[in-house]
Amino acid sequence: MIFRRKSEEQGDTEKSGITVESVLHALRDVKDPEIGRPLVELGMIRNVRVCGGQVALEVQLTTPACPLKATIEQDCRNAVMSLPGVEQVNIDWSSRVPQARRREQQPVPGVKHIVAVASGKGGVGKSTVAVNLAAALASSGAKTGLLDADIYGPSIPLMLDIRQTPMLVKVRDPETGEEVKRMAAPEKYGLKLMSLGFLAEGDAPVMWRGPMVASAVRQMLTETDWGELDYLVVDLPPGTGDAQISLAQIVPLTGVVIVMTPQDVALTIATKALRMFEHLNTPVLGIVENMATFVCPNCGEETEIFGHTGAGQRAAEEMGVRFLGRIPLDARIVTDSDAGVPTFIRDPGSRPAQAYASIASQVAAEISVQTLTGARPPREPADAASGPR
Repeated sequence: MIFRRKSEEQGDTEKSGITVESVLHALRDVKDPEIGRPLVELGMIRNVRVCGGQVALEVQLTTPACPLKATIEQDCRNAVMSLPGVEQVNIDWSSRVPQARRREQQPVPGVKHIVAVASGKGGVGKSTVAVNLAAALASSGAKTGLLDADIYGPSIPLMLDIRQTPMLVKVRDPETGEEVKRMAAPEKYGLKLMSLGFLAEGDAPVMWRGPMVASAVRQMLTETDWGELDYLVVDLPPGTGDAQISLAQIVPLTGVVIVMTPQDVALTIATKALRMFEHLNTPVLGIVENMATFVCPNCGEETEIFGHTGAGQRAAEEMGVRFLGRIPLDARIVTDSDAGVPTFIRDPGSRPAQAYASIASQVAAEISVQTLTGARPPREPADAASGPR
């Protein structure tokens, strides 16, 4: 849309009776569907321009992965079109992820939100979820990093097919202003990465107790040059032991995503993990039900191999947290991980990739809600298997 000189615009405004103030007034009751507050109040409506019967404005989303962008767009159009004389509404989009609320732990410079991916036990596909969640967030346009904090079994180097020893670089400490040495985070698929697998030699096992694990994670977190990140996804070790407690205490987490499988026994274990993070005063962003169904590689039919699905949704409802969605068990996820290419990257149109995209949107939305309101309002559970909204 091309706008003319300011004097001409003012003349058209006088004729049409439409002003910037009248547009903002019309938008006063349009709310962010997730946060529940007016867009104007949140400062999300910007650069309103009027040219005769044409109105242009910018909506600044709280995350590029916003799951309800289409709803916001329709609500804004309807509100502005209700003004007499408006013939056309043009909406531009931008995003700015809000800074996390200050927590007791020392924040990581340049990192707005740290999101942990955890599980009550091993074997539920936690690392696969973490990798694809990070890839989906990066694909949305968010600046994203991935920290492999699973010290005993670092899998990120294999799952992303990257074995690169980080180089030391000199950067300026934002607090002291002094030059310090930091590890340059290797990058792949738009992600900044760090893992003990980049630093350890060969296949030697890591035989450390909890304090040593916590120290190693603290070093990777604070001595890596992450640059400016909207989200840093942290793949935690499985379980609810000393290592997990130590990590949750030293890492300034915005929140945690709990991964579980559909069985009832998995529900009990996942609930314990959720309770642990609540005791540690760490917000739970939601629950992911992984391996919900098996997708036949020949016919595409889905089978409930664990007898039934729904344990994740029941856990979310019982614990009062968001159900982030279900991910099917697809043989391609395994082959993709072994090949070092996340399923979300290799085949973004597949059912698993669509589920990952929806989960990423749900996580980003929950972060915005908790950051801007400080609360977790009740909501209808979402089904990620249906794809992003």
